[in-house]
Amino acid sequence: MAVERYTEALALDPTCGPAYLGLAGLRARRGDLREAERVYSVAIEHAPDLSAALAGRARVRRALGALDEADEDLDRYATEEEDLGALRELAGWYAAEDRTSAELASWRLLYAIALRRGLDLALVREARATVRALQILVGPADPVVSPFTRDSVRRGIAAIARRGG
Repeated sequence: MAVERYTEALALDPTCGPAYLGLAGLRARRGDLREAERVYSVAIEHAPDLSAALAGRARVRRALGALDEADEDLDRYATEEEDLGALRELAGWYAAEDRTSAELASWRLLYAIALRRGLDLALVREARATVRALQILVGPADPVVSPFTRDSVRRGIAAIARRGG
């Protein structure tokens, strides 16, 4: 019955974000991940301001094993929305995939946003400590601290981090 209601709502208004999210979420909960991915994709196409569809599609794609596409979707969502929870989730995905440099970039962005907002000092401390630890792991491959990185590149990266993305 819920599928019918969502479908009717979308027939009346093909830009109805809550109907897309509801239908895709229902499909995902029922295990029809391919259909959930398709609904999220249509939502992104018809309601481009519906950024939650990106996060939903990312999680469905991850469940389907499409890790690169999932990472791209969640990165885009987390960066556009400055969603700290999604950035933390993305950093966890990168850690699980042994992509330490990408994990470091996510934590740097999370740190910059949390620092700018100044609301959660525990998160700022955690992000700062995590960035420092990941910098040690990445070592000279990190363009921010590498002695081979030109100052102009380092300043550009610092400016991006200060802006939060």
